[in-house]
Amino acid sequence: MTATLSWIDEITMTELERNPYPVYERLRAEAPLAYVPVLGSFVATTADLCRTIANSPDFEGIITKAGGRTFGHPAVIGVNGEIHRDLRSKVDPALQPSEVDRWVDGLVRPIARRYVEQFENDGKADLVSQYCEPVSVRALGDLLGLNDVSSDTLRDWFHRLSNSFTNAGVDADGEFTNPEGFVQGDEAKAEIRAVVDPLIDKWTVEPDDSAISHWLHDGMPEGQVRDREYIYPTLFVYLLGAMQEPGHGMASTLVGLFTRPEQLEAVIDEPALIPRAISEGMRWTSPIWSATARISTKDVTLGDVFLPEGSVVLLSYGSANHDTAVYDAPSDYDMTRPPLPHLAFGSGNHACAGIYFANHVCRIGLEELFEAIPNLERDSGADVEFWGWGFRGPTPLRATWEV
Repeated sequence: MTATLSWIDEITMTELERNPYPVYERLRAEAPLAYVPVLGSFVATTADLCRTIANSPDFEGIITKAGGRTFGHPAVIGVNGEIHRDLRSKVDPALQPSEVDRWVDGLVRPIARRYVEQFENDGKADLVSQYCEPVSVRALGDLLGLNDVSSDTLRDWFHRLSNSFTNAGVDADGEFTNPEGFVQGDEAKAEIRAVVDPLIDKWTVEPDDSAISHWLHDGMPEGQVRDREYIYPTLFVYLLGAMQEPGHGMASTLVGLFTRPEQLEAVIDEPALIPRAISEGMRWTSPIWSATARISTKDVTLGDVFLPEGSVVLLSYGSANHDTAVYDAPSDYDMTRPPLPHLAFGSGNHACAGIYFANHVCRIGLEELFEAIPNLERDSGADVEFWGWGFRGPTPLRATWEV
């Protein structure tokens, strides 16, 4: 373990959850690859380091300690080799662009219309809880085959799984400082199993076109299915990361556009600009802010930092997307900035499988919202607060409009 600067030893989980940007700005300037005691691992904070490590043959994917405690094994984000290839082979086909193009509009647009119709005549709404999150979870829930699970239940599941996954604080001995913080995740998983187990029983003998049914059957010998214990950790990954990412990406894009009224007006007038607005929103506040990790497969030296074999490095993509070596004034939302690549969806062979799907959920959601309420404004009487370090988004986002 390398020596740390004294201020790094004082970093707390509370300040990271409330606002990680000041800490990570200082890390980028003073120690872009540093061991952070409260996280019990090294942290990469610049775009160059995150991209280098994510694509290096000297590192493999690994799930964070708190993530492993939450999801179990083998979760797709924390395995390598043949298991990783098999898990990706069951989740990737339905998320390929050509496949998503075939059904995404028919899936997402009716969902978005249904939710916006519930409040469009009210003149006010919390866009996170009433629109962005429900559209996000309903779209993926229906894709997975969880059509009969309410959107409120899906939202509750991903919030509790998120709180568990990001309960990452450890003491000097590497023990969790708040072991009780995993209880809510355990309870959510028990509820998920109670709902999904009967569905797996059904899909085992009566497969259909739902994603989970395909996970069970695709690529398996005749008469065999994948074991549910093999599938569940990756399902938990989806019910957290994939459930929250489009909704929080959409919400962050709205917050960003509210800071630039002229850009909001331009997007409403010309919906073809929405994908560019979303890309900047994902960069500006990355929904998966610092939830992925790699482990060194041999001794590695990056810059002046020596990483012994087996060193875990958190890839802080939210920090990388604010790297001043890449972006001018990165803390500002500006959809007119040059369209440089960002790392909101990760990089390398563990990059997010749902990039194309998530972007289209966001696009369709904003299209329907702006079509129904073109005079949307942020409620100036309510502050916008963001929360989270592993996963980050606004909570809530109150808006008003003339009816």
